Amino acid sequence: MAKRRTTAKKRGSRAHARGGSRRRSASARKRTASGRRWSRRVTEHSDALTLERGVFTARDPKRIAASLKRSAERSRRRKADPYRSALSMLTFYINRAGRNLPASRKRTLMRAKDELRKQFGKA
Repeated sequence: MAKRRTTAKKRGSRAHARGGSRRRSASARKRTASGRRWSRRVTEHSDALTLERGVFTARDPKRIAASLKRSAERSRRRKADPYRSALSMLTFYINRAGRNLPASRKRTLMRAKDELRKQFGKA
């Protein structure tokens, strides 16, 4: 009995999984359009914090940390303590941006994490 080769089949399925050359149906395109940017909705309409507009676009880590701290302390909807809520939101933003986040922005946001720790007296 001869062995079957499945490498060609696997390659084809991998190419499709990576967004290969197959066209998507209209319903798939509609679903993608409505399901996109869910992380943006989370940051704008979070159940835990009401963030100031453009908080993550600031260039100063101290300003980002201060804004997150203010939002976390004012919030009555959060489940954790203010420090944990603010740090979680910042980490969420960094993680969801992924590879699309330029190194300079990531550095600024990581410094904002350190600054947040200082402002809450955790470091």
